[in-house]
Amino acid sequence: MDVNNLPESTNVSEVGRGSGYAPRGGGIRVGAVGTILAVVVGLFLGVNPLQILGLLSGMGSFSPGTQTSNTSGPVNTKDPNNVFVSRILGSTEQTWSGIFKQLGRTYQPPQLILFHDAVDSACGQASASSGPFYCSGDEHVYLDTSFFAELSQRFGAGGDFANAYVIAHEVGHHVQNQLGISDQVMQAAQQGSDMKGANGLSVRQELQADCFAGIWGSTAQEAAHITQKDVQDAVHAAEVIGDDHIQKSARGYVNPDSFTHGSSAQRVKWFMQGFNSGDINKCDTFNTKSLN
Repeated sequence: MDVNNLPESTNVSEVGRGSGYAPRGGGIRVGAVGTILAVVVGLFLGVNPLQILGLLSGMGSFSPGTQTSNTSGPVNTKDPNNVFVSRILGSTEQTWSGIFKQLGRTYQPPQLILFHDAVDSACGQASASSGPFYCSGDEHVYLDTSFFAELSQRFGAGGDFANAYVIAHEVGHHVQNQLGISDQVMQAAQQGSDMKGANGLSVRQELQADCFAGIWGSTAQEAAHITQKDVQDAVHAAEVIGDDHIQKSARGYVNPDSFTHGSSAQRVKWFMQGFNSGDINKCDTFNTKSLN
């Protein structure tokens, strides 16, 4: 993959070291194992894994709806990871602006916040251990680029396109927010629809974001010179972050009733459906009987 032909985004800012949220009480940094355990505990208890991670790292409780208090500024363009992120985000902006135009809409891109160790968002406080995330409260994507090393070294899923897939997935959640899908999911949940489980709303929402990430990859493949090896890297990343793979690694067995993001096979299927079709109409995970 070569990102040099991709446009740079102007919607990336960086929270300087020391200006973000710092864990209280000598909190510890939670590594990959802690992340897996937090996800599993969250699945068991029906709690957002970010809350579990917050407790493990001494960050206290999360408070959705609070406003971010970080001081952000221009991106350090000497950091190749930052430049990579900027170009991937710029490419997603190009992709979704074109698709929204076809739909008769105007795409408003998210702001992407690069942070180090920990950060405040309108959805609460998070550490780097929680991984990249999208907050609909402020329409920001949050990313500590150290996650790329974690994905490669701890999970064995490296490569530029795998990293780009992670960013494009979070942008996919922003697309859902822009299209009103996120509000519909929230309303359905409030009316009693199941959020968890292999066919739950949460899984369907996450798999759609995977499909949207695939659409971005499809539109970018010529400019970014995406190879079959790159696609294999992204597929492997989708596999290792599947609910069944995480649960099997952490506790030795799988409970589909507690899925929140989809199985490895499902995540691969929907990413590739977006990638092979490039068609947003092929990403309707909510009106299909089988996600497999």
